[in-house]
Amino acid sequence: MEKAVIDNIKCGQVCTKKERYIMEWKEFSAKTTNEALTNALIEFNTSSDKVEYEVVEKESSKLLGLINKPAIIRVRLKMGYEEIAKDFLVKVFHAMNMEVEVEAIYHEDENTMDIELTGNEMGILIGKRGNTLDSLQYLVSLAVNRNSESYIKVKLDTENYRERRKETLENLAHNLAHKVKRIHKPVYLEPMNPYERRIIHSALQKDKYVETHSEGEEPYRKVVITLKDGVDTGYENRGRYSRNRSYGKNNYRKPYNKKNAYNRDESVEETVSTDVEA
Repeated sequence: MEKAVIDNIKCGQVCTKKERYIMEWKEFSAKTTNEALTNALIEFNTSSDKVEYEVVEKESSKLLGLINKPAIIRVRLKMGYEEIAKDFLVKVFHAMNMEVEVEAIYHEDENTMDIELTGNEMGILIGKRGNTLDSLQYLVSLAVNRNSESYIKVKLDTENYRERRKETLENLAHNLAHKVKRIHKPVYLEPMNPYERRIIHSALQKDKYVETHSEGEEPYRKVVITLKDGVDTGYENRGRYSRNRSYGKNNYRKPYNKKNAYNRDESVEETVSTDVEA
């Protein structure tokens, strides 16, 4: 990584001098490669399993074993999962000409990583319904898990968007469940990613009157909210008279027309947008 990119990272909670140093290579020279590596380990105060090195130039010797040219290697500490995530995201934001603070915390006991982004114009990184944030999360997850022995679950967030979006979807789920109870028709939500679909399913899993399932193939898979079989929602007879009445000129009610009566057994698809403020 270019030094200019590293300098663009704001330090403090984002990176320490050690972390900045981790991202850079440093050259060491000695009579032999092993001796140069030993010098590097002493300076880094670490062991050989925690560094990576490349041989820039091997030592060369004349006749009789006399060394003529020293060995040159470049060494850097191996990046931990947190440093890999920061390194990847900083490069992305540098290419986007954005100054973004990156804070990454790896929870070893849970094998998860939380990454928080801070800066101006975070709405650009969130995108419509969080699509841009989801894409960044997917990419940084690939980078972190490339050399991981077990899968690390990465969560990328900014301005508490994930929690606000979760609350929005839970409220939407309860409102739509109420609608299904009232109209006795299934409601189809717009396609959502697996994470957001799980939020809807979880919000309504204990509801006595409705149930949820998913239909379709990715990326168009959507949640459907339906009324459970044989349940009485309390809306069975409420307002039926007023829904099916019509009046003439003198406010006399016209005769009941069975053909126009509401059939609660018919399946009517109504797609509901999830494009609400989060």
